[in-house]
Amino acid sequence: MMGIVTFMEKERKLQIGVMGSCSDLDYSEKIQTLAENVGEEIAKAGAVLLFGAEKDLDSLSSAACRGAKRAGGFVVGVTYGAKIDGVVEKHADALITAGMGRGGGREFVLVSSCDAIICLNGGSGTLTEMAIAYQANIPIITIENTGGWSERLAGEFIDKRNRVVVEIAKTPEEAVLMAIKSIGKG
Repeated sequence: MMGIVTFMEKERKLQIGVMGSCSDLDYSEKIQTLAENVGEEIAKAGAVLLFGAEKDLDSLSSAACRGAKRAGGFVVGVTYGAKIDGVVEKHADALITAGMGRGGGREFVLVSSCDAIICLNGGSGTLTEMAIAYQANIPIITIENTGGWSERLAGEFIDKRNRVVVEIAKTPEEAVLMAIKSIGKG
């Protein structure tokens, strides 16, 4: 039929993940605003935002989700456990359940679904996500001076394999641009 475009004829949208601390790590309002701005920039770039959909806490990933939705973006949340219900962030367009608990399962599904990840601050979950991306040669971008594992690993390779360096951006706009440019180089 004329005028109908099949999925195979369309180019797939880039999928950029945003990783960062849960609210129990007491990040600042400034860093939360940076996360929201990252989400907005991903939406403006026409990419899909992926984030860790929490069932018990707010997070920097959820803040990025809200920013993307405010800018008209499409957002996919990946949650742990066997059920979709109970997710704190209600702005996601789609939810995927990893069917596993915290500690690697959800993080593996989330990161493996991304073309690149952008990290802000971060505790052990973000560290796990960064390590998964590193092992899979998925570009990792951090925003400077956000603390946590993102700041500790900024500008470094995670190990002597030198797979991908953790790139450092100064602003949310620069982080998204770096993520887009780095896709396909890994």
